[in-house]
Amino acid sequence: MARDGKMTINRRRFLEATGCAGIVLAARPAFGQSSEPLQFAELRGSLDASSLGLRPGASDDQSRMLSGILEQAAAERKPVFLPPGTYVVSNLRLPDFVHLSGVQGATRLVYGGEGFFLLGEDATHLQFTGLIIDGDNRWMADYASAAIQLRGIDRVLIDDCDVLGSRKHAIALEACGGRISRTTITGAADAAVYSVEATGLRITDNDIADCANGGLLVHRWQAGADHTIVSGNRVARIGARSGGTGQYGNGINVFRAGNVMVANNTVRDCAFSAIRSNSGSDIQIVGNQCLASGETAIYSEFSFEGAVVANNLVDGATTGVSIVNFDQGGRLATVSGNLIRNLTTQGPYETAPPGFGVGIAAEADTTVSGNVIENAPRFGMVIGWGPYLRNVLVNGNIIRNGPVGIAVSVVDGVQATQISNNLFQDMTTGAIFGYRWADAVTGDLAREGSDAFDALTVTGNTVG
Repeated sequence: MARDGKMTINRRRFLEATGCAGIVLAARPAFGQSSEPLQFAELRGSLDASSLGLRPGASDDQSRMLSGILEQAAAERKPVFLPPGTYVVSNLRLPDFVHLSGVQGATRLVYGGEGFFLLGEDATHLQFTGLIIDGDNRWMADYASAAIQLRGIDRVLIDDCDVLGSRKHAIALEACGGRISRTTITGAADAAVYSVEATGLRITDNDIADCANGGLLVHRWQAGADHTIVSGNRVARIGARSGGTGQYGNGINVFRAGNVMVANNTVRDCAFSAIRSNSGSDIQIVGNQCLASGETAIYSEFSFEGAVVANNLVDGATTGVSIVNFDQGGRLATVSGNLIRNLTTQGPYETAPPGFGVGIAAEADTTVSGNVIENAPRFGMVIGWGPYLRNVLVNGNIIRNGPVGIAVSVVDGVQATQISNNLFQDMTTGAIFGYRWADAVTGDLAREGSDAFDALTVTGNTVG
């Protein structure tokens, strides 16, 4: 006993006692439980599909059986667990509530080739976890757009899955919210993910590769706020099977979707752009790695208002960053802190001037600051094109190793532009030249000054 009358417990005896109690508790089942080992599905509170008649490894189509199990689970609001094995299914319509899980890398749903694979419409919750969903490169009907086709789903959760071998898109979403995460998508004949009219979607931390027409597509039927977040993905080897001059072949493609965040992705070996935004206003393209792009690495083009392009790394492309199409309303951007290097004049098609081999192109209401451009074989920057130049500030950039540092438009009608405090090193022709369309019409303005042009200020630049 302690002096205050309380019992003193020996620490060693306490640990021995509790350890023994733990052994006893582990050995004895709780009241009301079977003494047999618990199944994984029971631990999760799931319906075990195999105990309800689904047979792993069966060669026949099990769509009707799985559909019935999912309907039962939806009515009870319970998850369904698929044990390891292969399950052949076709034309599987998903009910209002689905939570279907398996063992990652071991539970495989294989498309049987009878029209469409997985279809969900106007549902509240659809969740796939730990599944291999294999389109098996089989034919799909004209009305099917993807291996996983979802429309009007309040909350989509596709996590820790593999989606393989679709003859069309791998995943197509229309008017869906939710998340696609930690999933590997490969071998789609069109795009890995095609989202249109999203209602709050996250596409995060996925591995996308070897898709024939596109990687991650965020589109809308009409221009408007979309709020999709695309972050932390690795996208590689995206083709342009359907041809064109940029409609296909992009790692991440935003079309008419506003307020989209594209951040911290690694995108490489795309036939066209790593990241391409067409008519996407208030977009942020931040902190991405864009490697070996077949055309322009980062595009914000056509009728957009508002783009932040910051802290991206571009290594290998025909053009590093392009903020253009003021003739169609494209305006209002900041381009800052990007590292752009090792560009080429060889692109996937013949192009009009100014051509390929440009570090940064900008036209209207844009600040271009703090960027480093090295090895741009035609121009470090192209500022404006013909009369399409207004309120562009080019300040504090480094441009190295190329023929011309900056080509700036000086045709009649251009508006206030300032090029100041930039550093040029090893430019074989010169630092800053005025252009009328494709023709140089001045000497090096970094040395001669810009007094001849009321709308242009060139000051404080250093030429090494």
